[in-house]
Amino acid sequence: MKLIRIFLAGIFSLLLVTGAKAQQVLTLEQAIDLGLKNNFDIRLAKNDAAVAANDNAYANFAFAPRVNGTASKLWTNTGTKQEFGNGNKRDTSGIKNRQFQGAVNLNWTLFDGLKMFATRQRIQAIEILGEMGVKNQVENTIAAIINSYYNIAQQKQQLRALAEQMSISEERVKLSDAKFQTGLGPKTDWLQAKVDYNAQRAMWLRQQTTIEQSKASLNQLLAIADESTNYDVHDTIPVNLALSYGEIQENIHQTNPQLQMAKQNLEISRIALKEAKGDFFPVLSFNSAYNFNQSRANAAVNQFSPVFNQNKVFNYGFSATVPIFNGLNVHRQVKNAKLNIEYQQLALDNQQSQVNLFLRNAFKDYEYYKMSLTLEEESVDLARENVMVALERFRQGVSTTLELKEAQQSLELAAYRLIQARYNTKISETELMRLKGTLLK
Repeated sequence: MKLIRIFLAGIFSLLLVTGAKAQQVLTLEQAIDLGLKNNFDIRLAKNDAAVAANDNAYANFAFAPRVNGTASKLWTNTGTKQEFGNGNKRDTSGIKNRQFQGAVNLNWTLFDGLKMFATRQRIQAIEILGEMGVKNQVENTIAAIINSYYNIAQQKQQLRALAEQMSISEERVKLSDAKFQTGLGPKTDWLQAKVDYNAQRAMWLRQQTTIEQSKASLNQLLAIADESTNYDVHDTIPVNLALSYGEIQENIHQTNPQLQMAKQNLEISRIALKEAKGDFFPVLSFNSAYNFNQSRANAAVNQFSPVFNQNKVFNYGFSATVPIFNGLNVHRQVKNAKLNIEYQQLALDNQQSQVNLFLRNAFKDYEYYKMSLTLEEESVDLARENVMVALERFRQGVSTTLELKEAQQSLELAAYRLIQARYNTKISETELMRLKGTLLK
């Protein structure tokens, strides 16, 4: 039996070396770093946050006065012919006039029911919301990268398990052929062993394709070209088996990004109500203007017409706009703002309920897969030992090919369940960290 194990291990290693290419290993940390720099969703979220930050950078100018200037220059060419009742005639054709006008107007809102203060607060709150949106997208992207990275790892483990099955099947083919050649076994055993071996080779080739497709999915998250799959990943899946429900649940309402965004949306809706109420109050403004007007002609139309005229006017004062009746539009806006507060409060309560539900379900999955992982590790050890025993019994002619095939299938299923249990445990662990909002730390 010892010789058989050494033989199988040799074939298994040869298959892995033959099927693998010399590739650079991409670590999970490197993948996350690339994703944080290149991921399209993160870049879109950062762009939205940058727009909000840009708006907030100019928010204080809402308190500044508005100054506008206008200027115009006009050329006039006048041609006038007149005949009077006493027979006199007048021809004033060719009179040219140049006129320049300029004005500077200032309007400074001094009081508008504190609406300008509420507007500045709302813009600041929107900037904070944008930053929260980036953090939420980063957490989601990191979780997706972890899941995609370890999906490749579990696919590689499946490839390794298939290689082990192929090595067993190849030995089974050789033993069946030897028995057939010596007349100790039927040809059907050899034919069936060969069919099973070819089926496993086909699955092995298909698994390689699946790995390449999984790499392409990871490439999309990392925003790199799909053809850039000439890298390898570690085929181990480390899991943290020491997570506790109490530690994850503690302060989750202060750390979960989606809950923080829901709370910020509620705060923005409350500030919007202050803005709407500001329209109930009068608007007091300071106004000032400077006007300059100059005209010059080459000749006078008559003796009373000036050939040069210039005016300079400076004025200032205060104005008040008092809302009296505007079709109850302000009442409508205030009522809508109050309804939006109720909506955002419901959205927050709903988000809290969902986070609690997702947390409970994710932890139940985590606990189940932890127990399943322990059981399947034991099952694989037992199934592998059973295959070794069955293979030795078949070699000695004290068992049938059916017994060996059943033992081999048991090992195949046990290995598949173990790989899935380990991967699902990692998925559950990642989801718990995502809900907690600690993947970025």
